[in-house]
Amino acid sequence: MNIPSSRLPHYVNKEPFIKGKKTPASIEKKRFYMASQWQLMWWKFRRHKLAVIAGTFLLLVYVSVLFSEIIAPYNLHTRHTEYLYAPPQKIRIFHEGKLTAPFVYGLKVHLDLTALRWIYTEDKNNRYALRFLCSAPDYPGSSYKFWGVFDGSFHLICPSQKGQLFLLGTDRLGRDMLSRIIYGARISLTVGLIGIIISIMLGMIIGGLAGYYGGLVDSVIQRSIEIIRSFPELPLWMALSASLPVNWSPISVFIGITIILGLLDWPGLARAVRSKLLALREEDFCVAAQLMGAKPNRIIVRHLLPSFLSHLIASATLSIPSMILAETALSFLGLGLRSPITSWGVILNEAQNINVVALYPWLILPVIPVILVVLAFQFLGDGLRDAADPYK
Repeated sequence: MNIPSSRLPHYVNKEPFIKGKKTPASIEKKRFYMASQWQLMWWKFRRHKLAVIAGTFLLLVYVSVLFSEIIAPYNLHTRHTEYLYAPPQKIRIFHEGKLTAPFVYGLKVHLDLTALRWIYTEDKNNRYALRFLCSAPDYPGSSYKFWGVFDGSFHLICPSQKGQLFLLGTDRLGRDMLSRIIYGARISLTVGLIGIIISIMLGMIIGGLAGYYGGLVDSVIQRSIEIIRSFPELPLWMALSASLPVNWSPISVFIGITIILGLLDWPGLARAVRSKLLALREEDFCVAAQLMGAKPNRIIVRHLLPSFLSHLIASATLSIPSMILAETALSFLGLGLRSPITSWGVILNEAQNINVVALYPWLILPVIPVILVVLAFQFLGDGLRDAADPYK
């Protein structure tokens, strides 16, 4: 250890001590003291880099599902019967050593009678240039109805008039996998949002009653929650999904699956609401509201729930991934949504056969957006949970 040869200079403040004099606060401290709770939460959330990136990613994903018809190169139900199980095509910018506009090579196909599978090879004699921001009703699958109302043919990216564009390959019916994944995001992500709205409403009402009244009401609700949570989730989902009538329309099945997921997810949120209300109902502001004659529902809605709304939002964000995974699992097993509705689980339903996946591995690609969205919600939920208590 090196010891300095000379002593450090001793500092003494020569200003006289004045009793009661306050040191002026810095601008940053003034902003901190004057900021509202939501501002403090936002400042703390911005310091969580992973949560910010995840939130931006989810925002882009949810905005993109509004324009699925435009982003997807093909209509959802377009079939290319001459390209069954076609492999993904690569976008290239070099041809014979020269830089060119983005293009894809054509595909040659023949049936291997020995292996009983379609064999595809690149046809380098045929190049098909890609078109961007195009309104081109000159190739199969270009026309669509935007949100089922307006006719359109504008796409973010289009194949050439006589070419093909299968960036993620095709399925057993010759449907473009990329277009199906883009359309499926609309259903899979909507299930999570609608389901969590149902779950939050039930959790706030039932948990609020248990936490505010306590006693017998709390005991009955707690025992009910314990009974519901004692059932294994997946078999319970499967049983309730299988109970839906077979003759229901796809929209009715979608609504039924969403309600089932929302009804089975509320116990966790109800317990969180109950524990917070038990801690807050003895606070001075709650007692003052009671003495002023406020009714219990007003006290719960106007005074107690806003006190921990940030914690509730964080808990709800962490619950959305479980609903997305539940819908994907049920549809994968054939007990959830069914065609013609397209979701990530419905697309993965075709990848149940391991032999098919071994021959055509691109059929399992819908797993990637499921993993990315679930991880993004987890990171966002962690950031919101940390920001929910900005004074730590």
